[in-house]
Amino acid sequence: MVLPIYVYGTEALREETEPVDENTEALQTLIDNMIETMYAASGIGLAAPQVGRTERVFVVDVTSMADEIEEDGESVPPQPMVFINPEIVWESEADCDFEEGCLSIPDVREMVTRPERVSVRYLDRDFNEQEMEVGSMLARVIQHEYDHLDGVLFTDHLSAFRQRLLRRTLKRMARGDVEADYPLATREAEAHAS
Repeated sequence: MVLPIYVYGTEALREETEPVDENTEALQTLIDNMIETMYAASGIGLAAPQVGRTERVFVVDVTSMADEIEEDGESVPPQPMVFINPEIVWESEADCDFEEGCLSIPDVREMVTRPERVSVRYLDRDFNEQEMEVGSMLARVIQHEYDHLDGVLFTDHLSAFRQRLLRRTLKRMARGDVEADYPLATREAEAHAS
């Protein structure tokens, strides 16, 4: 089932998530719904807070960027990937800049500096412990989705100057003046759901 994606200004995006204790049918349904929602929105990653949930889970599918990742000398693991209770255990000292966007902040793209490589430990969809070191686009997507689990948005990484330039756009979005080609949940819809 395609779920509405919560947009900038909703409380769900700023709440920290809770670790997942067990592999349940409800968790597997959430994962299926998140993957379907990510594909419906033409995204490459989606975290539980973006669909109004508090589980410490995100999904990724970088198939559309496989050529770019392989050009950087990285291999692309089987997609989609599911990260349950992820923990970034190492970050490279080297950083790289890349233009990022977010399904929760439609039509806003900005340059963000992040570590070039990371090592992430997590449970996969079958609750098997995994650890991998990644670079390139996959590292960036993992860091972006990981931030969502701690209530951090990519705009929080911008300079004060860039944040000021975006202030009016983000205020309009927070008021619900936002459109996308996929279902959205605004602060008003969030209040009605409570």
